[in-house]
Amino acid sequence: MSHLPTHVTLVDVGPRDGLQNEKQPVSTEHKATLVAMLQVAGLKEIEVTSFVSPKWVPQMADNTAVMAAIERKPGVRYSVLTPNMKGLEAALPTKPDEIVVFAAASEAFSQKNINCSIAESIERFAPVVAAAHEAGIKVRGALSCSLGCPYQGEVTPDEVERVVLLMKSIGVDHMGIADTIGVGTPKRVQAVMERALKHYPQVEVSGHFHDTYGQALTNIYACLEMGIHTFDASVSGLGGCPYAKGATGNVATEDVLFMLNGLGIETGIDIDKLVDASAFISQALGRPPVARVARALLAKRAG
Repeated sequence: MSHLPTHVTLVDVGPRDGLQNEKQPVSTEHKATLVAMLQVAGLKEIEVTSFVSPKWVPQMADNTAVMAAIERKPGVRYSVLTPNMKGLEAALPTKPDEIVVFAAASEAFSQKNINCSIAESIERFAPVVAAAHEAGIKVRGALSCSLGCPYQGEVTPDEVERVVLLMKSIGVDHMGIADTIGVGTPKRVQAVMERALKHYPQVEVSGHFHDTYGQALTNIYACLEMGIHTFDASVSGLGGCPYAKGATGNVATEDVLFMLNGLGIETGIDIDKLVDASAFISQALGRPPVARVARALLAKRAG
């Protein structure tokens, strides 16, 4: 058996990526409470909100209010998504610790999703990255559709590497490889991660997996075997992808944590408190958690 990392960092993207893709609106108060409960559970990296046009993403229209409502804890990093200069300018006064910029590994997805080519999207991000660095803020890059695209189908490791290099060229500090439609399988995931690791140190490469085809945990394990030790996950399995028909949400934080606990890998996260957060937000949405582990543990509690 290969040496797995002894410690893994989980970035909870539920408040942003999760809620952004939920149908019914969630109050600012509920969003702030969710962030508070994730902190109590021991999460140190939380993606809080998105500074995008409320016309396109009404669910994130209260971004400034949410940033004002959260109670910040020392040692916790709060990140926000900023798709352009306007987004960054709106985000800066709220003092995020990190901003997230995203590009697609697939040309077709870039056109359909943000109405421009990959090269144009990177050009648009260059001043955003520069301005964030000037403000002393770290920039995380998210590379969507790294293992497949709803419009073009297969995406090759070469295509992924091309965009990794483009992002590196504009100064993006961290490279997150995202399987937006959940079609990746372990060997293909490792092949793509190898390309990211050619250009970024292990500590600055992370995985973001969707569970559409039930492969997310297996893919995370395949990354652990390579020494990758940072992963995005979404409390309760919140959210899907609005651009990928039928795509289920991000892998659930509880499910990843249960696996990591079983492997004896440290995360600093308390599974029972995480399930509390999961139950809270699911109740606010009026449905049971998507996370298998949350469902199992809540059933056990009820029993």
